[in-house]
Amino acid sequence: MSRLRTRRARPPVALALPALLAVAFLLMPLVGILSRTQWRDLGSHLTSPGVVEALRLSLVVSLWALGLSLLLGVPLAWLLARVEFRGKALVRSLVLLPMVLPPTVGGVALLLGFGRRGLLGPWLEGTFGITLPFHTSGAVIAATFVAMPFLVISLEGALGGLKPSYEETAASLGSTPLRVFFTVTLPMVAPGLVAGAALTWARALGEFGATITFAGNLPGTTQTLPLQVYLLLQDQPEAATSVSLLLLAIAMAVLVALRGRWTGTPVARKDSGAPVASEDTAGSEPVGPVPPGAPLSPGSLGSPTASPARSAAAGSPADGGHWPLHATVTGFNELTLDAEPGTTIAVVGENGAGKTTLLRALLGLTPRAHAELRLGDADVTGLPPHRRQVAWVPQDGALFPHLSALANTAYGLRARRVPRAAARAEAQAWLDRLGVGHLSHRKPAQLSGGQAQRVALARALAARPRLLLLDEPLAALDQTTRAHVRHTLRTHLAGFGGVCLIVTHDPVEAVSLADRVLVLADGRTLQDAAPSEVTRQPRSPWVARMLGRNAWPGTASAHGLELAAGGRLVVAEALPEGAQALAIIAPEAVSVHRDRPGGSPRNVWPGTVREITAVGSRLRVLVGSDQAPDLVAEITPEAAAELGIVDGAAVWTSVKATEVTLVRL
Repeated sequence: MSRLRTRRARPPVALALPALLAVAFLLMPLVGILSRTQWRDLGSHLTSPGVVEALRLSLVVSLWALGLSLLLGVPLAWLLARVEFRGKALVRSLVLLPMVLPPTVGGVALLLGFGRRGLLGPWLEGTFGITLPFHTSGAVIAATFVAMPFLVISLEGALGGLKPSYEETAASLGSTPLRVFFTVTLPMVAPGLVAGAALTWARALGEFGATITFAGNLPGTTQTLPLQVYLLLQDQPEAATSVSLLLLAIAMAVLVALRGRWTGTPVARKDSGAPVASEDTAGSEPVGPVPPGAPLSPGSLGSPTASPARSAAAGSPADGGHWPLHATVTGFNELTLDAEPGTTIAVVGENGAGKTTLLRALLGLTPRAHAELRLGDADVTGLPPHRRQVAWVPQDGALFPHLSALANTAYGLRARRVPRAAARAEAQAWLDRLGVGHLSHRKPAQLSGGQAQRVALARALAARPRLLLLDEPLAALDQTTRAHVRHTLRTHLAGFGGVCLIVTHDPVEAVSLADRVLVLADGRTLQDAAPSEVTRQPRSPWVARMLGRNAWPGTASAHGLELAAGGRLVVAEALPEGAQALAIIAPEAVSVHRDRPGGSPRNVWPGTVREITAVGSRLRVLVGSDQAPDLVAEITPEAAAELGIVDGAAVWTSVKATEVTLVRL
């Protein structure tokens, strides 16, 4: 048999030829060094006293320059990546300046800034006795000046690729900004940090122009390896070639080790030691050893005997571990929230309604809205996020990829200074109760979606929050896994001593998990009521459609309801003329006919079938009409077959006036 091969498109000659010339241009100097190296004398050249001393000094200078770059450059990179301030573009330009500035000009600038006659030099010498020019410390300063930008640029790129939700979640678990930086941020951008550090060290090792201009060329003091090459070229060109080969080998080793990872974009690393569990396995896991009806609270879970530290943190005697919520939100969101302990509120609304902004305002993480927040007897308005005891579970869970499930769950406890052993024991208990205790040693990359969501929930509850915020916690799960996790969530919220807000677009979640449904529109409260009332009388077309109802806004008139989208609807309920109302029509109340129906229906429209979808054992038919808004009807498959309902079919729809529910707006 002949083997099929995919032909690769040949690059245009006009592009390929210059590219090959560029490669040859870059390769020729390297070939020149390799071809002119005296290989027999290489050992003697590299072990001569002058070269050995210069190599020692280069290593000292480059390592000190690396340390100084890490000390100053890491905070600078974080500032550029995470903080918005005036003059940011200027600061970034200053960082890039040494990379485009001629090294000798950089040396002159250092002399004018830190030299004996410079701006800062006389003060350093007179106050501290520090003289930088013509001293090893001057060589360190020169190397740092030209090399630190490599670290800042690489790390800033890595920080820019890191989702802020990881750091924000860590703060909501009670971790201080500095702890977040060292325990979450730096570990997750480690590839970028390592790449930047390697490039910085290699650049510092090869620095020449700024060093000789600012620090001089003193043997044993400032004469580094590049300066030694410069001297050897005058008297011993063969030895200079050998030393150049050494520097070339070091540079190539650094580049090969990095393998092009200049920005070090953080990725979730998988460990090959354990397989990723399937969603089916996740969905079939037991909920936990606690009976479903047993009340649970952060202060009562964990090992059978609570530690003193844990009992102290679970809730003060004054509030008894129960924290009612009062919040007044201003800014983009304008609303007031009051809820008793144990209340779960589903926050719904169309995109842009302000749902996530509300959660972030309660966390204190957004300038778009401000929340005056009281939890129990404590006013936490002026507290930073890590001191509010408001735990947040974002949509993706934001599990820290470098920590195991157990370490993730214990993170909030450790941030609150709970001893390591007690924190891990309580974290294990939470994982056990949520049915994922046997996965405590796994990293997030080894967990299925359902398992990861349970771990994220366990982490939030283990942090002993007084307010729990869940931002679409089940959106990324399939239907089977979502049902299991929903049951788990409902069980474990039953005894929670605070208030829980859940942002969701799923009507099943809103009805099954929540005691109240808060409907937002443009940041304002459109409706705040029990799920049954919202289901029966939704005040928003979007909510009505989310619940599977037809919703037509209009204005009451003497003849019925004049629809905003055009047409008229005859209704049984009388409203004052001019009143704004929302007509709610259940899909099962819509009749579908192939011919114009007779009899009692007052609302009859011709239309065309635009879409047919299956919902359980029934079919939903979307009918478009020139005389009325789009209408969704629900029929059985048998009725659809009998009527010959297919896409594009001409049909008639009818709705009885008594089947229309009006909601005053």
